[in-house]
Amino acid sequence: MSFRRNHWRDHPVLVTGATGFLGGWLVKELVDRGARVVAVVRDSAPHSMLVRDNLISRIDVVHGSLADRSFLQRVMCEYEIATVFHLGAQALVAIARTDPIGTLESNVEGTWNVLEAARHSPIHAVVAASSDKAYGISSDLPYTEAHSMQGVYPYDVSKSCADLICRMYAVTYGVPVCVTRCGNLFGGGDTNFSRTIPGVIRATLRGERFVIRSYGHYVRDYIYVRDAVLAYLLLAEEMATESTLRGEAFNFSLGSGITVLDVVNRVLMLMGRPDLLPIIQNIATDELREQYMVADKARRVLGWSPRFTFEQGLRETIAWYTNASTPHGKPLIEPHAAVT
Repeated sequence: MSFRRNHWRDHPVLVTGATGFLGGWLVKELVDRGARVVAVVRDSAPHSMLVRDNLISRIDVVHGSLADRSFLQRVMCEYEIATVFHLGAQALVAIARTDPIGTLESNVEGTWNVLEAARHSPIHAVVAASSDKAYGISSDLPYTEAHSMQGVYPYDVSKSCADLICRMYAVTYGVPVCVTRCGNLFGGGDTNFSRTIPGVIRATLRGERFVIRSYGHYVRDYIYVRDAVLAYLLLAEEMATESTLRGEAFNFSLGSGITVLDVVNRVLMLMGRPDLLPIIQNIATDELREQYMVADKARRVLGWSPRFTFEQGLRETIAWYTNASTPHGKPLIEPHAAVT
């Protein structure tokens, strides 16, 4: 797997969802490679990597919403954008259950607005972020790109629909769009502590027992955020020279299902706190019991493979949260004095 670092020098790139977890890491890598990054930002996010790592001073920020198609088209044209990384979405399953309409508006309408704007702009490539949850219910695991989109729950449906919309724009209108379906992303910088890995790291740093909201045996697939960033860049680079990729989808993951309980125990072992046994509450709803996939297509077509094992990614992630501070210089996670 090789990367064309010079491909990105002075390359005009638009990133939606730049204040998000993956968005921050992607912007950082693009800036390091010399790209001219334009970030669509709706709300201020003082704890995002854009602010924490002062990336915001090295990019152009345009304030607006994915609901405003004319705004998106104007930005693409005025900045002469060549590549779009569409990461902007409502990404939390629990919020999708509470607010299905808002999730559909963000994830589905937001996607068609980006693609419709790209259809009328000089765009060379659009890489749209999806998820393994777009596959929905299937007894035939692991997921491959040949599986149909069978989302049932609100978040899953929003991703299934967005995937199909990307395919429609590629086939019907020739928009150069590809879809990425990643396993569960993890890494430093994710401040959504309702997610398992940042949640158990925070609890452990505080000397607390982590609460597992399921019975602990749900199976999920994972990918370290730095590997995901490299996958996105590689796909965009290949799209620049290979038009046959238009409309294709690619899985990116470690390709092995891991139970939530196993993930928690691995983190506890790496942090030297196996005594902090997790609490099992089993209150999760609207979640499939098993979701994992293979990335054989990405290996075969793109020459991609992950650079980090699960343990290597966990070690870097734990180190990040252990040393992270707020913009005001305080520890991001304050340890508690007492251990319970």
